[in-house]
Amino acid sequence: MSVYKCLKGLGLAASVSCFTMLTAYAQDKNIPKELYVAASIPDSLKEEANAVVRYSMDDVEVKGPGHSVEKFHTIVTILNEKANSEAVISLPYNRKFSTVSSFEMIIYDAAGKQLKKYHKGDMYEHAAEDNVTLVTDDRLMLIGHTIASYPTTVEMVYEIDNSSLIDIDTWHIQQLEQAVQHSYYHIAISQTAGFRYLNKNTTIKPQKSTINGMDNYAWEVSNLKGYKLEEGAEKWRVLPKIQFTSNAFEFYGVKGDFSSWQSFGNWIKALNADVCSLTPAREAEIRKMTDTIKTDKAKARFLYSYLQQNMRYVSIQLGIGGLKPFAATFVDQKKYGDCKALSNYMVALLKSVNIKAYYTIINAGANQEPAEDAFPSNRFNHIIVCVPFKGDTTWLECTSNTQPFGKLGSFTENRRGLLITEDGGRLVRTPRSTMDDNRFNSEVQIVLDADGGAKAKVKILGTGEYRSEYFGVESLKADEQKEFFQRVLNMKQPNFFEIKPSGDKDGVKELNMELEYDKFCDVAAGNKQFYRPKVFDLWGVTVPVLEKRKSDYYFESPVQKACVTTIDLPAGFEVETLPANQSLKFAYGTYEISYLYDAAKNQVTSKASFKLTNQVIPAAKYTEFQQYMDAVAKAQNKKLVIRHKA
Repeated sequence: MSVYKCLKGLGLAASVSCFTMLTAYAQDKNIPKELYVAASIPDSLKEEANAVVRYSMDDVEVKGPGHSVEKFHTIVTILNEKANSEAVISLPYNRKFSTVSSFEMIIYDAAGKQLKKYHKGDMYEHAAEDNVTLVTDDRLMLIGHTIASYPTTVEMVYEIDNSSLIDIDTWHIQQLEQAVQHSYYHIAISQTAGFRYLNKNTTIKPQKSTINGMDNYAWEVSNLKGYKLEEGAEKWRVLPKIQFTSNAFEFYGVKGDFSSWQSFGNWIKALNADVCSLTPAREAEIRKMTDTIKTDKAKARFLYSYLQQNMRYVSIQLGIGGLKPFAATFVDQKKYGDCKALSNYMVALLKSVNIKAYYTIINAGANQEPAEDAFPSNRFNHIIVCVPFKGDTTWLECTSNTQPFGKLGSFTENRRGLLITEDGGRLVRTPRSTMDDNRFNSEVQIVLDADGGAKAKVKILGTGEYRSEYFGVESLKADEQKEFFQRVLNMKQPNFFEIKPSGDKDGVKELNMELEYDKFCDVAAGNKQFYRPKVFDLWGVTVPVLEKRKSDYYFESPVQKACVTTIDLPAGFEVETLPANQSLKFAYGTYEISYLYDAAKNQVTSKASFKLTNQVIPAAKYTEFQQYMDAVAKAQNKKLVIRHKA
């Protein structure tokens, strides 16, 4: 278990001996001295590992809904600089609802000799800010040690007292490229709390006992070898962990029930009850704004556009753990809000014109871990809106002022979200995009000169993920734009690069570029010139050969890409060799390219297309996938040969 912990104020858990149920610190006194000595690490645990957890003991006592005491003790040997984060810890807390009761970090050399000791008073404290949050109630206590030589062993012992929690969070048994020698986890909780746990990527079982009306669960693992994530894999699909929660909770003084998704939804509904409506006068104004629009869907489209044009996203996490949105009236007046506030405001706008919409909680981020149907727990980080039109459910991302109406994108698509309905929470799946939603269409005109240079004009039309990406590119500086396209498109480096002002209409983003090359020719020999007949690669992914792939390979979304390239040859030149036409197929995609030489125009035209029909490639299909990607790369590297006319 990594010593870098982001507790998020919700509560982790801890452990004692699985066999004796001793308290954590009683057993800690008997830690063998050899666990501080780097040389005693078994060789088998050094493979694929940058650090080794020599000993980890987590112990939590849930004293009642919303109240837990957590104790942590870890000893980690850092083998190289890739694991330097093991000597850094950041402990979130809230002054009203959580306390870091004690903290020690001790540094040892390879032989187990103590080098330095840090205490709670040495920790740096500041607001828990990130790149998007403007104001928050949450705070951080953090400290880090600079590693001077390897191996170095870091011991941490600390305790946290929480008086507010929804879930009891997760035991992350192992992190990437980290071996585990000994690790224990223990939780004591009331028999009436409705305690539940869920194994992920592990089958270990706890020892259970009951002491003084408290259920005690204890787990133990040992000698887990390091795990290196395969390229394109998602760590939540492979790393072992156990999630914990209980039915009864109390968060920021508000009691709740998590026995079902419905009951948690009722808690959220009650939390938002006093902030989800506009004033009667403002509702009348909204109805007047839309009274000439004939259909409900057209009204929703208009109001979504109104939101995008008039409101801006600002992350402000205040109040009940950042879970309750600002009032719709506040957003209407101030013209800003975070995902909760803007989504709540969108629901209020729609309610003003008698259109039903649902505030929806979701775990956002490309290919994020989905919520479990049979394990209600709070693993969410974002809010969107669901509008259930008859036979045509529409989803709205309210934090973006550029997202098309009814489109989500890889940030929130194809996963489970919790609708907050009149009857409580209901878990539903968001739509999955297809390759037709994520299109890249391009036209390239290249004019070669006799010396091997070239001028090129590029036009790209992007939808879905490509549209979103190119909005971001326009805000970059010119040299950053150039670097971006060279990197993502494997573009030949031009001597001159300029992006022209371009438009966005009906969900299609247009991008125009002008390029100049002093040397576009790859090789010149005698009267011949050899070219890769393109400005950029239509597809740039290749993957390594593996004897046996263990994990599925993830892309962010299915896509389709196409490019038509025309090349005007210099006067006095003609084609000697055209690259061969190719048609490649794979279980989840195709690549096709064709070439045509028009001697009358002295012009070469190529048409290329690439389709990826599914963003998740099963491990069983990896070898076929790898061979296909190699074949695409080879097809894109074929040479066009031109020569001086005789």
